[in-house]
Amino acid sequence: MTVTLVLAALLAVACVVAVALPFLKEPAPESDRLDEPDESERRRLELLEARDRALTALKELEFDHRTGAISDEDYRRLVGPLRREAAGALQALKGEAEEPVSSTQSGEGRPPGGRTS
Repeated sequence: MTVTLVLAALLAVACVVAVALPFLKEPAPESDRLDEPDESERRRLELLEARDRALTALKELEFDHRTGAISDEDYRRLVGPLRREAAGALQALKGEAEEPVSSTQSGEGRPPGGRTS
């Protein structure tokens, strides 16, 4: 009877090891290098960060003004430059997004003499 229990325990341990072994092995990566973004992707990321910073600053300024932490004069003085910064970042992002499309198209579909942006 004890031999049967020992064999059953060994069989149970062998089954647990056989099932757990694939989960215990660390997979070999194809490459440990991260893909480095190219220049256009890096520029796009910088513009996205600038947009996010400007919009966050505007949101905080609006909140501070509504809660009374910033006076009306200070709000009016600070909101203009922040809006211009946010608008500039959004325009630059829009220009980046349209650049590949405009370089492949040769003006087709645009009205003559019309603005492109």
